[in-house]
Amino acid sequence: MTDALQSRRASDVRVVGLISLAHGSSHFFHLILPPMFPWLKAEFGFNYAELGLLMTIFFVVSCIVQAASGFLVDRIGARPVLFAGVGLLALAALIYSQSNGYAVLVMGAVIAGCGNGIFHPVDYTLINHKISPPNLPYAYSIHGVTGYLGWAAAPAFMVGVASLTDWRTAFFSAAVLEMLILLTLWIGRARLVDDVQARREESQSSHAENNPGAAPLSTFGFLKLPLVWLCWIFFFFSMAATTGLQSFAPTALFEIYEIAVSSGNYYLTLMSMGGAGGMLLGGYLATKLKVPERIITICFTVNIVMGLLLATGLVPIELIVLAFIVIGLGLGIAAPSRDLMIRSATPSGSSGRVYGIVYSGIDLGAALSPLVFGIFLDVGLPKLLFIGVALLQLMIILTGFKVATITAAKTS
Repeated sequence: MTDALQSRRASDVRVVGLISLAHGSSHFFHLILPPMFPWLKAEFGFNYAELGLLMTIFFVVSCIVQAASGFLVDRIGARPVLFAGVGLLALAALIYSQSNGYAVLVMGAVIAGCGNGIFHPVDYTLINHKISPPNLPYAYSIHGVTGYLGWAAAPAFMVGVASLTDWRTAFFSAAVLEMLILLTLWIGRARLVDDVQARREESQSSHAENNPGAAPLSTFGFLKLPLVWLCWIFFFFSMAATTGLQSFAPTALFEIYEIAVSSGNYYLTLMSMGGAGGMLLGGYLATKLKVPERIITICFTVNIVMGLLLATGLVPIELIVLAFIVIGLGLGIAAPSRDLMIRSATPSGSSGRVYGIVYSGIDLGAALSPLVFGIFLDVGLPKLLFIGVALLQLMIILTGFKVATITAAKTS
């Protein structure tokens, strides 16, 4: 390997490391509230629909901010937007820790949603323009792994601290952790600078090459592209399914199998760890096989079977943990193929605003899912959680094939 290649690879690793650290922290904050639901329910007497509504508020705000922040990334660059987002997450956790009722929790959810909404436009803008093309699948893989690690760490961290102290200390500890991450990003800030003008010129050049004689792509021109909205729908179903499990699987397992909620949170941690391991394998498979829609179909078909089996209430207790690990593996293996499929479907030279709109589907799916599944739990229908997740994953398969078909026709 030449010195130039070694230097480039080392640079890619450092950039991906910083971006992935930030991404992991955003996923961590997806799950600092749900593990505290039993504590908050006992403290304030909330029902599950009210608790689920907090997650809905978080993700609705994140959806709006994500769509808007992509335009901001294209105007001022990714780095300042990233710093603002991480700072807002830390502030939200501090507010959670001082809550004296529902209104303060809502305020914290709004601020956390503002912080969370910046990550995908920032992350994918930096990855796609600062990482060399041969390393992109591996960059997506590592980026995704840290997301799953963030999900895995949150229940264990929050429940562990709350069990040893109380729920307020758990939220305060999360705020301190996020400030340490912000400090790390500040130290490595030189590697997070992106050239806004170069990105703009790349996008216009690619548009002119693919559409000879056409007018330059306007700021909102990408909104007319059907593939952009198909990708949005794909992410909507994907995150609705995942968030449903993360928010209420422990409670559903207690209702169906009489498994302690603490054990259910442990299963979620193992599911996320399985996702992290699957992500590493998924990066390799995506690079070698280059059939993303098939990989996605196989993974989610297996997950559908696992969900329907759990809904029967007949799975032996000792095998339930294996079902959650398999679900995590399926989610992880599919993710790099998903990212490559979405990248090929969106306009070449994709900018922050494209990723902001496409990935806002994640937040809206995550916003509606806890509210709907929380109602199922309140009316005594916990099995509908696993059935609903299975149906959502079926829609992921169908949408993924539609995206792949249109992309293939477009490039042929």
